[in-house]
Amino acid sequence: MSRKCQVTGKTLMFGNNVSHAQNKTRRTFLPNVQDTSLYSEILGILVRLRVSASGLRTIDHKGGLDKFLLDTPKSKLDSTLQEVKARVEKVTATKSA
Repeated sequence: MSRKCQVTGKTLMFGNNVSHAQNKTRRTFLPNVQDTSLYSEILGILVRLRVSASGLRTIDHKGGLDKFLLDTPKSKLDSTLQEVKARVEKVTATKSA
């Protein structure tokens, strides 16, 4: 599995460890990615995601998974979230009609 957040797109980064003597050695910065299940109220199911801690805060700030998916353009979403967004839009369209 890749270390990539499906919400924010955060991935592995590289940098340097710098000692007191200014010796520089390469190191990696790993994103805080968690395997979580978020509940979609419109679909009534749990959606399994790989999300960073900041991605979870983003979803919470937007008002939940459904609101986040409806407010975010399809081009900015991960492929799995695009499928979930299509299902959410389909259900909301049938409920409103």
